Amino acid sequence: MDIGNKTQIQRVIGYFHGVTFLLSSIIGAGIFIAPKGVLKYSSLNVEVTLSIWVACAMVAMTAALTYAEVGTTFPRSGAQFYILKRSLGAPFVFFCLWIELFMIPAGIAGRTLLLTEYVIQPFYDGCSAPALPKKCLALAILWSLGILSVQGVNKVTWFQTISMMMKVTVLCLIALSGAVLLVLRKDNSIRLRDAFGSDLPNVSQIPEALFQGLYAYSGWQILISIAGELKNPAKNIPKCLFTALPLVAILYLLVNISYLTVLTPKEIITSDAVAMTWTDRVIPSCQWIISVGVSTSVLSGLLSTIFSASRLCYCASLEGQMPLLFSMLNNHSSPALSVIQIIIFASIMIIPSDLLRLINLIGYIQSIQVGLIVIGLIKMRYQEPDLPRPFKVHLSFAFGTLITSFLLVLTPIIQSPKIYHIYILFFILAGFLLYMVFVHCKFYFGWLDKVTCYLQLLLNVAPPDGPEEYVSEEITSKKVF
Repeated sequence: MDIGNKTQIQRVIGYFHGVTFLLSSIIGAGIFIAPKGVLKYSSLNVEVTLSIWVACAMVAMTAALTYAEVGTTFPRSGAQFYILKRSLGAPFVFFCLWIELFMIPAGIAGRTLLLTEYVIQPFYDGCSAPALPKKCLALAILWSLGILSVQGVNKVTWFQTISMMMKVTVLCLIALSGAVLLVLRKDNSIRLRDAFGSDLPNVSQIPEALFQGLYAYSGWQILISIAGELKNPAKNIPKCLFTALPLVAILYLLVNISYLTVLTPKEIITSDAVAMTWTDRVIPSCQWIISVGVSTSVLSGLLSTIFSASRLCYCASLEGQMPLLFSMLNNHSSPALSVIQIIIFASIMIIPSDLLRLINLIGYIQSIQVGLIVIGLIKMRYQEPDLPRPFKVHLSFAFGTLITSFLLVLTPIIQSPKIYHIYILFFILAGFLLYMVFVHCKFYFGWLDKVTCYLQLLLNVAPPDGPEEYVSEEITSKKVF
């Protein structure tokens, strides 16, 4: 934590571990949940389903490269918050923070429950596992990951490296087995061929199918959230994205083809755990191997989310959007209270829910957030044209990402408005109301000073000394890393 007698975030993540973080963050619960949702909202049409997966890969890559400019121009933790404040103003930073405070714990809760489903189900052969053991195990997993997260980036990186190797191995096993079965067994090729030619989905269903597929790619933002801990971010952020995202896209497409080779579309959408259903049909003796691999995949994705989300709270605290306590670091250079807050919120949200609806809500709100950040980036191009940009994405990528975000937001409202769209509107308005009271008008509770002192002693945390001073030097210098 101490660098020249200063307490601050450290740059310790290089190219290899950057790719590891990306793969661990992206390949999580999504590839084991989203195939069901993409098929459902594609009206069981296989051509549309596979096209959706290709389109999601292109959308994710375009958005990731646009975000890469943000992370390389402002190489600090929570860079997306910083550019929003600099370009659009503090209200929009608080709005995105308000979204993250609920969206991230909700996603964590849903994925943790999915993880417990894969872990517990082998013990309940032939029947569904009870809800109480799943919830207890989910809470134990959440708090274990929280304890690991506050131990610092080195231990998190070590865990992610091992889990990344396991999850890629499992996906390769599913993909290669499906390819072999497609070639060797005629009945499988006939089943896949018969699945083509179904009815086309409605226009309003396409955004919902895209939300499901994009959920499987969510996590590419992690390098921007932890840019302050990356070595040589100007070079490593683009290199990591160009390495990890194409690899993930190929794996996802092959895994979906493997699912469709062995299972019919109806079998996929009625399965609670597609990978386990696939394993029962192909290699029943390897059920435990697949279960451990899937569980590890979801576990490492959860850890990546907790790790990066805590850095967003850290940045928001430095920018005056949250209490100072959330930016204080422990002796492992970790914002301990930010991690604890995320774990507490996620623990509260571990309740029965419709996972597909939750994914749509997350995707919908995230599209709004991505659109705002891209608007901020475009505005900065014209507002500060001489600002050094080590990686400069073509504006067509930025406008393409912006248009896609707005289409994903507006199409469902125009084509098929639902009650939860009104809930989202009230949620957004509530965020701006809280901003006016607590940030703009600086309403403050006096007892928070005592709570801050108590928690600072309890957690053994201290404010960063000259937090991220290197950022201003990198921004104003003409030198490229």
